[in-house]
Amino acid sequence: EAAELGKGSFKYAWVLDKLKAERERGITIDIALWKFETPKYYVTVIDAPGHRDFIKNMITGTSQADCAILIIAAGTGEFEAGISKDGQTREHALLAYTLGVKQLIVAINKMDTANWAEARYQEIIKETSNFIKKVGFNPKAV
Repeated sequence: EAAELGKGSFKYAWVLDKLKAERERGITIDIALWKFETPKYYVTVIDAPGHRDFIKNMITGTSQADCAILIIAAGTGEFEAGISKDGQTREHALLAYTLGVKQLIVAINKMDTANWAEARYQEIIKETSNFIKKVGFNPKAV
């Protein structure tokens, strides 16, 4: 369905992004839940928006979470903007911690835009570790 509308790269996002506006714009607007269980746990995945215009919805989703996945873009300029003083990445990490999330997973996205460079990866790990420590997370446990 995503490919038919010229949005093939969003095919995985469309699993939880159901609103027409989300699919047209390529961003998550509202929170979405997906539940499953393992032999040991009941898991609810909460897909929360990352876009600045929908921060209230992000807070609603994050306030229900035990663990958060912070997705960091590796692109030159994109990463730096995200962790800057007013950056979304920094704001999301701070909000997650403030809302009681104690477990954090960091995923680095768009490494292809950095030509899969090990140096860029290590730079992102170093900078991210520094700022999440300031927020309150233990980088060694992330």
